[in-house]
Amino acid sequence: MLIDAPKGLKDVVVTTTLIGDVNGAAGYYHYREHDAIELARTRSFEDVWFLFVEGRLPAPDESALFRAQTAALRELPASINEVLPAIARSGCTALAGLRTALSMLPSQPMWDAPMASRKADALRVSAMTPTILAALHRLKLGLDPVNPRVDLSTSANWLYMLTALEPSTWTSRAVEQYLIATIDHGFNASTFTARVVASAGADVVSAVTAAIGTFSGPLHGGAPDRALESLDLIGTPGNIDAWVRERIEQGDRIMGFGHAVYKTEDPRARLLKEIALENPTPLTEFAVTVERRVTELLEELKPGRQLYANVEFYAGVVMEQCGIPREMFTPTFACSRVIGWCANALEQSEDTKIIRPVARYTGPPPKIAQSRIK
Repeated sequence: MLIDAPKGLKDVVVTTTLIGDVNGAAGYYHYREHDAIELARTRSFEDVWFLFVEGRLPAPDESALFRAQTAALRELPASINEVLPAIARSGCTALAGLRTALSMLPSQPMWDAPMASRKADALRVSAMTPTILAALHRLKLGLDPVNPRVDLSTSANWLYMLTALEPSTWTSRAVEQYLIATIDHGFNASTFTARVVASAGADVVSAVTAAIGTFSGPLHGGAPDRALESLDLIGTPGNIDAWVRERIEQGDRIMGFGHAVYKTEDPRARLLKEIALENPTPLTEFAVTVERRVTELLEELKPGRQLYANVEFYAGVVMEQCGIPREMFTPTFACSRVIGWCANALEQSEDTKIIRPVARYTGPPPKIAQSRIK
């Protein structure tokens, strides 16, 4: 018997997971049993990465060992370094280039690989992703890539590879908190993509590259820069009302507002707003003013919709404060989300059932030869 699912599979439970969950009504999400925002406030990125790999937070000695282990995996093999200039010259986006480069990494199908091998592949993919993205960015600018440093944290190393400058303590920690807060977020579209690929027994790299394709869409990961562009278009506080009303009348979305799950304030937006206000700039102050007024207008123009600032709104503000180029906002997001994709792919790989839904055909009736009708 066929079961018709709602558009977008909204509220359809397709599996179980130990990785984490999102409570949209309460404005809360967690990794395992830990409040994700609390982890971002109190832990290092590497500690939370360990949680996604091992299912628990590390002891101090394990934390140091894991940090050294993952830092050693940042260096790219010669086979990838050789093709990065050509990828950069192609004019493709950073995420498209990442897909191409990662696809060259050897990775054993998860169907018959031991879990230790699957985890090793996941660690390599996650550790190399920032190196590839930073190198492609610099090559596009006509600059030499900056080799990763094993003595820097993941966030500090990311900023260093982008700019060739060692970041400040505040900048490094601000980016680190953003990365922690965005590692995973329930059964979103890219995570579901990774799990579909993993359910076929494919390798970790295939699951991640497929997820990147989904993630690149502006309705998913590709929104932080668009939210900041909205601030540019508004320009001054006096333009907020007219700009928002025009967008609503035209049926356009207000980028950076509203979420498919949250019916309250996005907890990630709240965290990032706090981070931005630690080191305020004119952009920060303008963003706060815009957020307050846009929220009021959306309540007036779309009553009952409960549309609040989402993670993209303040993510763009924080990344701009930290000197990350706008074209690298979404790639920065990918540097953390790749860990969530890998964790979900590994979890899915332990289920031997392939994900295989059906579609209801609604086209013209098929022309079946009479000889085949019995």
